[in-house]
Amino acid sequence: MNSDAFSKTSLHFLFLGMLVIACHANANAIELRSPDGLLVAEIDVNSDGGIKKLLTYRATWKGRPVLTDSQLGLDVEGMSGADGVRVVDVHTGSFDQTWTPICGERSMVRNHYNEVSLQLQALGQRPCTLQVTFRAFNEGLAFRYTLPQQSGLDQVTIEAEWSEFQFPADHKTWVAYRAQADYEEARLSEVKPGCERPLTIQADEDRYVAIGEAGLVDFARMKFAPLKGSPFGLVSHLDGQVQAKLPLSTPWRFVMVASRPGELIENNCLVLNLNEPCAIAEPSWIKPGKVIREVTLTTDGGKALVDFAVKRGLQYIHFDAGWYGHEYDDASDATTVTVDPKRSAGPLALQEVIAYAKQHEIGVILYVNRRALEKQLDEILPLYQSWGIAGVKYGFVNVGSQKWTTWLHDAIRKAADHQLMVDVHDEYRPTGFERTYPNLMTAEGIAGDETSPTNRNTLTLLYSRMLCGPADNTVCYFSSRVDKNATHAYQLAKAVCIYSPWQYLYWYDRPAAADEDRAEKFITDEPELEFFDALPTTWDETRVLQGEIGRYALIARRKGEQWFIGAMNSGTERTLIVPLDFLASGHSYVAHRYVDNPSIDTRTKVQIVRTPVDASSVLRVEMSSQGGQAIRIAPK
Repeated sequence: MNSDAFSKTSLHFLFLGMLVIACHANANAIELRSPDGLLVAEIDVNSDGGIKKLLTYRATWKGRPVLTDSQLGLDVEGMSGADGVRVVDVHTGSFDQTWTPICGERSMVRNHYNEVSLQLQALGQRPCTLQVTFRAFNEGLAFRYTLPQQSGLDQVTIEAEWSEFQFPADHKTWVAYRAQADYEEARLSEVKPGCERPLTIQADEDRYVAIGEAGLVDFARMKFAPLKGSPFGLVSHLDGQVQAKLPLSTPWRFVMVASRPGELIENNCLVLNLNEPCAIAEPSWIKPGKVIREVTLTTDGGKALVDFAVKRGLQYIHFDAGWYGHEYDDASDATTVTVDPKRSAGPLALQEVIAYAKQHEIGVILYVNRRALEKQLDEILPLYQSWGIAGVKYGFVNVGSQKWTTWLHDAIRKAADHQLMVDVHDEYRPTGFERTYPNLMTAEGIAGDETSPTNRNTLTLLYSRMLCGPADNTVCYFSSRVDKNATHAYQLAKAVCIYSPWQYLYWYDRPAAADEDRAEKFITDEPELEFFDALPTTWDETRVLQGEIGRYALIARRKGEQWFIGAMNSGTERTLIVPLDFLASGHSYVAHRYVDNPSIDTRTKVQIVRTPVDASSVLRVEMSSQGGQAIRIAPK
């Protein structure tokens, strides 16, 4: 951030645009408003506290309480005294900038906020100077702690962080305790330690809140725990202590607020805006696209997959576990092509497949388990670059502690040094690092199709997990598990609703030419696959038209002049009335609709209906209790 973007003052009272620092009954009270004036945070310095109880803050939105008095503080080794807090300085500013993502749910992002940064001196056994910075966006509030360089203090050990989120009532929420766990509906008073973030909360029929973490790079991961003595309060819980040299800034903690759950998805650029701008000077090699997984681990299977990718408009093939040996064996060597005999008899001439793919402009992605990554990372990245590999899927990475958080983000940076894109597998949840290093294409951290999720679970994580970044959902299509949980039109829609610049399709499926012994998994030439063929994976515009958490979603995304709409349902039959007033006025379009129809004589029971439409048209979207609908609207 440019220092000249801010005006600074040592005064405690300043009016700057919509930013207000005002005197209240408490002389230390500071008021910070969002640019639109709807979100208001009030901050009190706890002059009689210490570093564990620096500040108290609260927030309202549209005049109604979002958070009641909540304290902020740190537990720093050797600074446990509570002899007071003194305000040294107050800096204020406003920032407004528009930037273009390399890959995103929208082609332009506005980063607009008002800010106040309080420089404090915590008195006690070992006095120190630190800052707490608040930013008020139209989308929500964020704050973080900074320990600057100072005399006599070169490094610190943070034992805990005490960032409270106290709510005015026992609101409904949806909780999970691992990144890939199922979500459960609960009340705030029922939240247990280790609650995942982002955490979405329904405060009222027209007020939704999400709290979470952004800008996590080299710190311990934060989750949430119940706040002792407060029935409706949560507090930050770090995965272990943090040891760091100064200066040190913690990740951001954010509080998003919206009038409907879909607006939280539309506003998820807040997480990106709390990260540093792109650090890759020339990122043109970063390419989004659709991916199919190669599991036969044979030369013939790889070439057949390349042919399929060309035919169906995919951009990548992915060699999964086993191509370099047993992924769970510490002796496996990811610099060699040594097929695991338990997975395949081979043969696999990987270089031959890579060359064949390159001839057809198809990229190759390799899976590597953390065991090989941790011991061979600096060796394999330049090697894979020399092979012509497009990217790596980092498998089963360690997460949580400061050590492994730092390792993983360093590994993403190192991949960028060798022009390799990255997909992170398993328990990692993004916090916006893909803005700074956009070679981070996607991450699992989701109960995707590998886990056979219920529609209800997918329609819950859509409004929670998807607030923090792209998700590798491993979309299935012909697998029998689809028929158990949903419909095929629902599966088509899922690839629109769950954003991922690398969209893995046909996860358990394969072309017949790739594996003649697994006929039940063959991809047959169903007419509706034209939807996947035409599907982009990044977008110019995203609108959540309708939806309820755990029940249904209707999301429209635009790429150029085309709109793609995904409708997903759970629990009960539903009909949605959808005005198309977002289409360009005065233009004619055709809506290609992919509708579940059990009477259709095809393997997947999806009917294609083509209808002329324009901005005045209204669609009637009918869905079965576990069904959905996919729509592509293109100029006539």
